[in-house]
Amino acid sequence: MLRAAAGEDEPTRWAAAAHALDYDDLHLESTAHLSAVCLPAALTAGGDERAYLAGAGVMARLGAALGWEHYSRGWHATCTAGAPAAAVAAGMAMGLDRDRLARAIALAVPAAGGVQRAFGTMAKPLQVGFAVSAGVRAARLAAAGASAEVAAFDEWLGLVGGRAPDSEAPQPAVPGGLAVKLYPCCYALQRPIAALAPLQLDSEVVTAIRVRTPAASLQPLNRHSPATGLEAKFSLEYGVAAALLDRPVRFASFSDGCVNRPEARRLMDRVETEATPGGEGLLDGSFEAEVVTADGSRLVELKLPPGAPGRPPSEAELRAKVADCCGDLAGQVLALGWEEAPSFLRRTLA
Repeated sequence: MLRAAAGEDEPTRWAAAAHALDYDDLHLESTAHLSAVCLPAALTAGGDERAYLAGAGVMARLGAALGWEHYSRGWHATCTAGAPAAAVAAGMAMGLDRDRLARAIALAVPAAGGVQRAFGTMAKPLQVGFAVSAGVRAARLAAAGASAEVAAFDEWLGLVGGRAPDSEAPQPAVPGGLAVKLYPCCYALQRPIAALAPLQLDSEVVTAIRVRTPAASLQPLNRHSPATGLEAKFSLEYGVAAALLDRPVRFASFSDGCVNRPEARRLMDRVETEATPGGEGLLDGSFEAEVVTADGSRLVELKLPPGAPGRPPSEAELRAKVADCCGDLAGQVLALGWEEAPSFLRRTLA
């Protein structure tokens, strides 16, 4: 993916890389990956944590205003909410005043779109990169004096099914906090993998796997017989297989070779899914599974996976994630500050 995007600008490459790694955090109320958008936007514009938090706060509220219906219709909320948020993060880094920030948001509106049919292909992280690039460009244009009709944002919000955010009392920058992924795949797979991973079973004795989960939790899992690692990141069937085969589930689990292991294919064929009605979020209800073997069956149930806002990750879990994500560079990454981050990214993502 990085080779394909090598000729693109820094916001596109940095955001696409963050999203392609699939370890990026999620804001559950907006179903959007805030940091994969707002960190690249802030860093490429020379900003710090204040610029990031400004963009993330806008993105969280805008995504929540778009709502679950927007996501369930097939929109990729990280892109639709992301382009205006990237404009804010970059604009704050550039020191734009309130009026120019409003114009930057309006200038980002034409790029505020993305669809879930891109999931499982390079187009998914690339469309996030496009949204971030457009937001940064919008901020630069506003800084240069470009005019815009700020009411265009309100009109766009209605067209994509959103509603104006309610007035609210003071809240944290990101209401509800962020869900931290511990597995490099779609957030909808975090709970199934975490539920099944503790089982100590020989996969060869598994004859059936019966899953019961709310329909909302399956919304992004649109790849039922994946052939590639990218597709497998959006496959409940493969997530279940990987949880039973790999301890722990890490990047290597989502290579094309691992996805096409004979035993993984066999286990995927054994998965039967019952989608219970309703739900408006990826962690609604609970995940239940019955793993049947010749000697009987094992039942598992999980409401919150590790890393969810109500179940924060441990220091050891975070360090294991950084090690898997960054390899030999993990020590350098853990020591990075805001000032050093852009030059580090330019060296490693050149």
